Amino acid sequence: MSGRTPHRVLMIVGDFSEDYEVMVPSQALEMAGLSVDAVCPGKRTGDTIKTAIHDFEGDQTYSEKPGHLFRLNANFAFVEADQYAGLYLAGGRACEYLRLDSQILAFVHAFMAANRPVAAICHGAQILAAADVLKGRRLTAYPAVAPEIRAAGGDYVAVEPEQTIIDGNLVTAPAWPGHPALLRAFVRLVDPQILT
Repeated sequence: MSGRTPHRVLMIVGDFSEDYEVMVPSQALEMAGLSVDAVCPGKRTGDTIKTAIHDFEGDQTYSEKPGHLFRLNANFAFVEADQYAGLYLAGGRACEYLRLDSQILAFVHAFMAANRPVAAICHGAQILAAADVLKGRRLTAYPAVAPEIRAAGGDYVAVEPEQTIIDGNLVTAPAWPGHPALLRAFVRLVDPQILT
């Protein structure tokens, strides 16, 4: 029998995850009544990650500035995928190295194989692509990630930053302006009764 808690969500973060894409979902999901375990490979409960603030200031790509220290509330080494009702992949530069972690890829496989809710924002789709779970799936991401999605067999959909794509158990958004739609869709997948 599974030890899964109906309202418990696993959030994967790392050093230089995008600040809003960690802080806002963590707080909003808890406000909605979900329990969020934020973890990072090689770090324990009480350790912190450094976040980065990405913004658009007229350059050809986003600028990056120091964000907040975000305190982890769970120990990555003790996480078991079957204890969680949903998986949330934060965006930002951390995804470049998080996608190299075999345990993270195993988590993604477990959630996708069990058809449990998975949310990915911005560069979070890099982890999905590395896990090779995108064949035939429709999703969005930060536009620079589109070639990786297509190479992994996914159908990249270009949408406005405020929009979200829902494909079965997978919900995705291109950037933090999409939080309202992304978080609403994810919460409804975890428990349709929370937001009525």
